[in-house]
Amino acid sequence: MKHGKKVKEEMTTTVVTLEDTDLKRVGLELMFLTPEKCSREKGISAVELAKSLGIATETVRKKLKILQEKEIATAYGINPKLWKFNEFSFQKMDEDDEVYRLLCSFDDVDFSRYFEY
Repeated sequence: MKHGKKVKEEMTTTVVTLEDTDLKRVGLELMFLTPEKCSREKGISAVELAKSLGIATETVRKKLKILQEKEIATAYGINPKLWKFNEFSFQKMDEDDEVYRLLCSFDDVDFSRYFEY
């Protein structure tokens, strides 16, 4: 509620390209997030994600919204809003979807960030 009026949150369609490195980094970080890397059981906040990636918090929030529009990121709570990757929805995505193709493009991914060998 803002000034006694109900504020409508709009979902906008965003154009995604295979060159959107910030979206890819946010998506992969969520995808490979383990409970040990989270400070809370329900997920990670946008602020924590921004700090771990070295990206501006506002940019991370925008990228999380894109992932939420695609139904592959789920938000829990309000303050702080915690985010988790939705593996089931990701597996059901159309293979021609730009976000799907972006997150499945592993050519330039450093997996040592996500796994210990």
